[in-house]
Amino acid sequence: MQIKVLGCSGGIGLGLRTTSMLIDDDILIDAGSGVGDLTMDQLLLIDHIFITHSHLDHIAFIPLLLDTVMGFRVKPVTVHATRETLAALRQHIFNWTIWPDFNVIPDNNAPFMQYSELSLGVTSDMNGRKITALPVNHVVPAVGYHIEGGEYSLVYTGDTTVCDELWVALTKIHNNFLVLRKVLNLF
Repeated sequence: MQIKVLGCSGGIGLGLRTTSMLIDDDILIDAGSGVGDLTMDQLLLIDHIFITHSHLDHIAFIPLLLDTVMGFRVKPVTVHATRETLAALRQHIFNWTIWPDFNVIPDNNAPFMQYSELSLGVTSDMNGRKITALPVNHVVPAVGYHIEGGEYSLVYTGDTTVCDELWVALTKIHNNFLVLRKVLNLF
């Protein structure tokens, strides 16, 4: 399993990209402005996007990614997130006012984007890579992710503050893991 950090900042500017990681060639963890540095060939390989929460620095490039690759691929892109985050995407982004609803384009029976609701502690198997939603503490409903690729794994907390439930979840991980935490600068 290869992990490439595309962005890890809460803002933009020279050398800064908002949060996004590419797992191998086909999975994004969050979709911040770092996605914009990928080539068309790389964008076409992305099949799954796991979102930690609904803030713009984590979702901003989902609409642009979908718009860019639509018509160049047949398989839909699956957006994985909690019920609350999916509701925010539907209500505030993919609503025909801010951006087209790719969940009904080209039609309801064959949408270009599909949603997959996540629950805490439930593992999604992505061709041998396991991604589990972990509890975190943020101002909006949010999750972190435990990403397993065999002997080693990564825990990405996303945006969080003190969260005892996260530490309990980490004690249940049995392989070697690295914790990657986005550091927030709160003014």
